Amino acid sequence: MLRRRNHRGSAVVDFVLVLVVLVPLFLGILQVGLVLFVRNTLANAAAEGARHGAALDRDLAAGEQRTRSEAAGVVSGRFTRDVDARLVSLDGRPTVEVVVRARVPALGLGGPGIDVVVVGHAVEESP
Repeated sequence: MLRRRNHRGSAVVDFVLVLVVLVPLFLGILQVGLVLFVRNTLANAAAEGARHGAALDRDLAAGEQRTRSEAAGVVSGRFTRDVDARLVSLDGRPTVEVVVRARVPALGLGGPGIDVVVVGHAVEESP
């Protein structure tokens, strides 16, 4: 005689097994998205700060300040750890280089983070 199996509760077990795989995958995708967003925003802020600092009659401190304000306007200022502007020579031309260092925590909640370093360049204008 064949017994009929009771499948009551099996949907809950299937749901938990699927969640064990999907939740870490979803959180990993969110983390990658956050890191890429912060990196792209900081790269844009560094490039804008370098252009601002390289403009005629502007100094490097103006470029640093512009970079900080651009970064703080989009992502929280807590990500940005250090902004450094200096004059370098690229291909024999005086160039303003802005380096931004940041640490992006896991999902923006704290804990261990990922170090991000971006650099922006702009050729210095001369009269």
